[in-house]
Amino acid sequence: MLGYATIGSNDFEKSKAFYDVLLADLGGKRIFASDRIQFYGSGQGGMLAVCKPYDEKTASPGNGAMIALQAPSKETVDKVYKIALAQGATDEGAPGQRLPTFYGAYFRDPDGNKVCVFKMG
Repeated sequence: MLGYATIGSNDFEKSKAFYDVLLADLGGKRIFASDRIQFYGSGQGGMLAVCKPYDEKTASPGNGAMIALQAPSKETVDKVYKIALAQGATDEGAPGQRLPTFYGAYFRDPDGNKVCVFKMG
């Protein structure tokens, strides 16, 4: 159902570098771009895009907005969370079992966008 989600950045090059590293273990890679937007995908459906806002105003994360990235295993959740923090993300919730069928970790990227990496089951 989801086509793509877009998050804003105030440092486009830094954001691309962050997501290049972060998404690699989730099967994500750069798929197409312009001078203002970079799309990432895995070839299995939805995409994530990082962009400089088209209105040329400061990018800001939405209150209550979050991007959730599905991982193939709990170990991958742990690994991606550690990578995110090493790349400049800030902690919003260490990896752990949140519900009987939901294992997740939360962080904010360098622009303050909230991201969850999770494994269902």
